Order: sequence, then structure tokens, then C-alpha cells
Amino acid sequence: MVAPQLSQDEILRYSRHLILPDVGVAGQQKLKAARVLLVGAGGLGSPLALYLAAAGVGHLGLVDFDVVDLTNLQRQILHGTADVGRPKLDSARKRIADVNPNVRLETYETRLTAANALEIFRGYDLVVDGTDNFATRYLVNDACVLLGIPNVYGSIYRFEGQASVFATAEGPCYRCLYREPPPPGLVPSCAEGGVLGVLPGLIGVIQATEAIKLILGIGQPLIGRLLLVDALGMGFRTVQLRRDPECPACGTREIRALIDYEAFCGIGAPDPSGADAVPEVTPLEIAARLGRHEDFDLIDVREPSEWAIGRLPGARLVPLGTLPEAAAGFDPSRDVVVYCKGGVRSAKAVRQLQEKGFRRVANLTGGILRWSDEVDPTVPKY
Repeated sequence: MVAPQLSQDEILRYSRHLILPDVGVAGQQKLKAARVLLVGAGGLGSPLALYLAAAGVGHLGLVDFDVVDLTNLQRQILHGTADVGRPKLDSARKRIADVNPNVRLETYETRLTAANALEIFRGYDLVVDGTDNFATRYLVNDACVLLGIPNVYGSIYRFEGQASVFATAEGPCYRCLYREPPPPGLVPSCAEGGVLGVLPGLIGVIQATEAIKLILGIGQPLIGRLLLVDALGMGFRTVQLRRDPECPACGTREIRALIDYEAFCGIGAPDPSGADAVPEVTPLEIAARLGRHEDFDLIDVREPSEWAIGRLPGARLVPLGTLPEAAAGFDPSRDVVVYCKGGVRSAKAVRQLQEKGFRRVANLTGGILRWSDEVDPTVPKY
């Protein structure tokens, strides 16, 4: 393939690259010829898109189906206040064009699934994973292994992050590190657990660095190494990884086609028998019971930092981690209603209480967010 030529404008724009011995004109031409797919235009995808565009990657693909929410703006620097309510791909397109009009951006406004991943991934040199859930991470990994495309991985949670390069010819894949996903709900999402706003910037820049190194063929990429980042202690350490010969993706090659990844991660339709159903009550029903001054226990299983933001009247704070011990002081003969931010942690709390013999316990559907929408808008949403 003939290397694309650099215009005079591009020579000036990338001049700080061109004078680097390890990049030079030939390296910048490699960047211009490269095709990189970014999965996600959120916390990780924002710095990835901005820095890869600024670096001169000639063709960027971007997969996302979400719209900009006010809560995104604390960390998703690809979007601004004026973009709230707009598709993330719209604000991304405008911002990337402003950063570097020489970059061709191809957008895919769709949820990445087993039905479309291989078609979308084909033709790209690299895939950079900026997703925030296990199902999509396994999907990205398996699609990359099947197509032989390197997968630049990153993940974040609260004050910690990880990065690596998976699915190369010589290195391990994501399944070599995590053969099976954790049980559903065990690892809270950023919406439930929180994330330091600058952390996705830090990890995303590391991913962008790895992508550029792979394109240029320089340095020592994170192949066979997992970088662990502790932002609070500002510590960086690496763990050596080896390809697992029993890995069903890159080892035994048992995985020959993409599967239902939500089912694989235990995220599926509820049991039609209702055996696993959690008893639920709506905010309007609880508001009515409070209005009638009914006597029942209202338990908030969020963290103290969330309790300080806002709470329901008459509630008692019992963080989920302390519930097993605190439940010993509950009266099983009383009605107990449990709530959290959105209903995930409180559903887990209901199951824990049921296991301890509580039968008059229910989950507040939608949590405090739905309470704010339907009952009392003065309770802050976060």
C-alpha cells in the first residue's frame, strides 16, 4: 500500500511528531493510514477520540448509541453543557472535526451486539475498548480474537483503573485474565459506585498511547502486562499476564462465533416463573403510606456520601455492606421497605433479608431517582 502523503498543513500541524526520531514522516504517514475503532464515546472514549484525532489517526470509527446527560459532564470531556440531550455521536463529530478536520470520522449509532460486531470491526487495524460493562467487554474481546485485531483495553472504578493490550498474535486476551464474569451486581457501575472525574482521562490517555505505539510499531506495548493505576496513591504497577492455553477464545479456540453476552454475564429476562422476583413497591405507594402515617421501616442502603445529598423522609441509613450485621436488630414482624439510588443495591438487600427469614420486605422500584421524578422533585438527583 502506498503511504498517504502529508500536506503542508499537516506537516506544520504534526511538526512535533515529525522531529521525533521514532515517529518522523514515515510514522506520521502510518498514523494517517491507520483505521482505529473506538467503542464508546463516554469517559474513556472522550480522551481517546480527542488525542487520537489530534495525533493524526486518519480514520476513526466511533460506536455509541447514548445521549449526553448532565451527569456525564464531570468526566466526558468530548461533550459540553449545550450538548445535554443530544446524541453523543453528534457532539463527538463536531468536537473531533474542530480538533482535526483532516480526520475522517465514521460513526455507528447503535448498540454493539453479537449480531453486528464482526461487521463493524472488519477493516479496522485496532479496536479500543471504552465500554463500562462486562457483557460488552467480552463481546469486544471475542470479536477481536476471531478477526485477529488487537484490543486496547481500559476500565475504571472509583479511584482505580486498568489498561492492557489484548488479542495480539503473541499475547493473551481478556478471557485469559477473566475467564468468567463476576456475578451480576457484584461490581457496581460508575453510576452506583462513583468515579473520580479525571480518572477516565488518565486511563483513556494511556489507551491512546498504546494505540499509537501499536500503529507506529515502537516502544513496548502493554502486551502480556496489565497496568494497574491507583489515583489516590498515584501508584502504577504492572502484573505479568500469559496466554492461557485453556482459554476458550485464544487458546483452545472453542469460541468460533459470538454468543449472547448478556446471558453469559447473567443479564437476561426475569425468570417467567417469578421464582427470582424481588417484591417491589412504587414511590407513589410509599408516599401514600407515609401520608397515612403507617408504621413501617424505611431503610436506605446507600453510602453516607449519598445520604448527604438527599434522602427520603423517615428513612434510616444502613449501608449495604453493613446490612448483614444490622439486620440482627430489625424486627421481622414489621414491614420493611429498602431503597437505594436506582434499585439495584436495594434489590440485593431485599434478597439478603429474605435469606435471613424476613418475609415482609420490599424494594422501592427506581430508588431515590424515581422518587424525585414522581413524588418530590426537591430531592436532588445525582
